[in-house]
Amino acid sequence: MKIAIYSRGLDLATPNPLALLLEALAPHEVEIHVFHQLLVHADLPAATAAKLIPFKVSSDLDATIDCLISLGGDGTMLDAVTLVKDSGIPILGINFGRLGFLASISPDALQSAVDAIVNRTFVVDKRALIHLDSNEGLFGDTPFALNEFAIHKRDISPMIKIHTYLNGEFLNTYWADGLIVSTPTGSTGYNMSCNGPILFPDAASFVITPVAPHNLNVRPIVVPDTNVVSFEIEGRADQFICALDARKEIVHKTVQLAIRKEQFCVNLVRLNENSFLSTLRSKLTWGLDKRN
Repeated sequence: MKIAIYSRGLDLATPNPLALLLEALAPHEVEIHVFHQLLVHADLPAATAAKLIPFKVSSDLDATIDCLISLGGDGTMLDAVTLVKDSGIPILGINFGRLGFLASISPDALQSAVDAIVNRTFVVDKRALIHLDSNEGLFGDTPFALNEFAIHKRDISPMIKIHTYLNGEFLNTYWADGLIVSTPTGSTGYNMSCNGPILFPDAASFVITPVAPHNLNVRPIVVPDTNVVSFEIEGRADQFICALDARKEIVHKTVQLAIRKEQFCVNLVRLNENSFLSTLRSKLTWGLDKRN
């Protein structure tokens, strides 16, 4: 069995999360690949480090990897998605961050997670991605996102006008600070913080949600993910922010942008006892009423 371990930054004070994971994996015959920056800063014993195989970029990982374990929060999970790309490598998130909606497995369940991986008793959820097409080749070889695509005005600029089309047919002009197009997975993220609806992960839809709209009668709308959503931007400023998950680029308002469903999915690992509804209740205190 081959397992990859990724983290973009951990509190490596005692107890060291990487050391805890390696200790749990030690009794099993596992070939372990570790992200090179994590390996550099982990301060592992030389004998332990010598058994590990460093990797730097996504091309160092192939379909022979049985699972990639993400150590951190949801942001780390989003980074991991850009590493596995279309390889189909399942991603398991162990939450050493804050909320941990995607990385929903707590550190206390680390041993259970390792047992599930080794014994292949985990469940794989296929999650749809969103793909960005542009005439400027934005975001290089990773023009996709698990959570959302967003257009946003720059910090000091006035609001922008976002002319939005579905398959070439005019939908609406949003006078707003920005606009979010979210996947079902991302509906519990930035979209939800802007009063967008929560979708089940297997809903074949996008949510289009304005950020601080000037017109109060403009509300989020759910559209089938078979649509191509395109945009034209107007504004007093010449540039705006274009974002895929936590990655962003500053682009000129004349850039051509369109989003669609990505041709491949990402595989997220969950343990049998976890479900979307249980995560809603535990992470978002869904329906919690202190009177009961």
